[in-house]
Amino acid sequence: MDVIDSMSASKDTKQGTPLEQKDFPPYFVREQLLIRLLMTYIGTGVFFMLLPGTFLGVWNLFAISGGHSPQAVPDSWIQAHGHAQLFGWIGTFILGIGFYSIPNLRKVASFNFQEAWVILVLWATGVAIRWVSNVYQWQWRLLIPVSAILEIVAFLGFFYFSFKGYRAKSTQARSVELWVLLVLSGCVGLLASLVFNLVECFDLSLHAIVPAIPQAVDHRYLFLSTWGFAVPIAWGLTARWMPPLLGLKESKKTCLYAALSTNVLAVISAVAGFPLQAACLSILAAALIPLGLRLFEPTASAAKTSGVHVTFPVFMRIAYIWVIVAAALQLWAAFGINTEGISGAARHALTVGFLATMVFTVGPRMLPAFLGRKQLYSGKLMFASLALLSLGCLLRVSFEVLAYQHYLSWAWTVLPVSASLELLAVTLFGVNMIATLRQPPLMPVMDEAYAASKKKK
Repeated sequence: MDVIDSMSASKDTKQGTPLEQKDFPPYFVREQLLIRLLMTYIGTGVFFMLLPGTFLGVWNLFAISGGHSPQAVPDSWIQAHGHAQLFGWIGTFILGIGFYSIPNLRKVASFNFQEAWVILVLWATGVAIRWVSNVYQWQWRLLIPVSAILEIVAFLGFFYFSFKGYRAKSTQARSVELWVLLVLSGCVGLLASLVFNLVECFDLSLHAIVPAIPQAVDHRYLFLSTWGFAVPIAWGLTARWMPPLLGLKESKKTCLYAALSTNVLAVISAVAGFPLQAACLSILAAALIPLGLRLFEPTASAAKTSGVHVTFPVFMRIAYIWVIVAAALQLWAAFGINTEGISGAARHALTVGFLATMVFTVGPRMLPAFLGRKQLYSGKLMFASLALLSLGCLLRVSFEVLAYQHYLSWAWTVLPVSASLELLAVTLFGVNMIATLRQPPLMPVMDEAYAASKKKK
């Protein structure tokens, strides 16, 4: 498609005029407004990733390392960090990409997509209030339930438009693709996580002394919000985009269906209070997914790495190694008593090793195309962020087990190093994404009919 840059576009329009009032066809204006919406969702997610998420996590780990004990930091701080990372960062990214991908969104939403902007404000405000309440504990009995209500209202709004957009499609009967089932499973998991969170927030408000979910309950909640929400959505997006991009052979659908079913059973088992059964099922699901995607088999064609670093296929596979490592550590922890270091390492392997590596790999490959750009700002920054993230995660997972389980006393000194490497990786990713967002969009030229009508005038 032919393109014009933003400088030439500005010469043909009045400076300062709102986009919808410029002399562009309606379909073009709406596409640019939708791109702006996605840019804001991504920018909001990057903010939560950098400050409330990663920075607080690094601060916590320095304190824990200095005190040689996880009790050196309040549980409310650790939970604030986790909530900001999972819902503020990953959740906002998923909602933004979801809005951009909703079938017929342009038919069911207002011209300026005002509903999606309202949902972003509700979601981001809810996550921010939760972080502030957990860290500063100011009026937390009132604010924590408010934050949970805002988050669930925002998601229900997103779900409403997703359903409405789907209903606006052709009424002809069509089979649901497998990757859609994986994503739908994750959306159900997100709704369940938000309901679980709402119940626990009201319970904290009425009965707790500090704004921290009890550890046993928190473990169930974390399993639900990771394996039930983020993980199946990541699997679904991989099944949708990665086979053609990585040149993979045709997926084995039987394995993918088995992985989906097994993972659902694992989540139900964890929430019901059967951690050993949940761990056994999750490791089976984690092994079935790459087998079904044929990630580690010889490829059918060369990977498409145009616009990104050539190591893109390598890090995609590394992410799926981490999800297996996470499940294996989780199984190890389920067999023992006082295995806080092992279970913590399992969560880190899943959230950073798998989920963050997925975002750092898939984001630079897909987001520039969604945002009307042809390529990432810097492939070198992409590689640097992924390499540092992988090294930091390897050190964190390995030495957290050694330190927390008291296997090696000097292992505590390595944890701040791992945190610093991950902070640097996250910062480089954020810089790369922000620089990509700041590039002028590649705006498509008006269609021939519209151009012809302009000439007649």
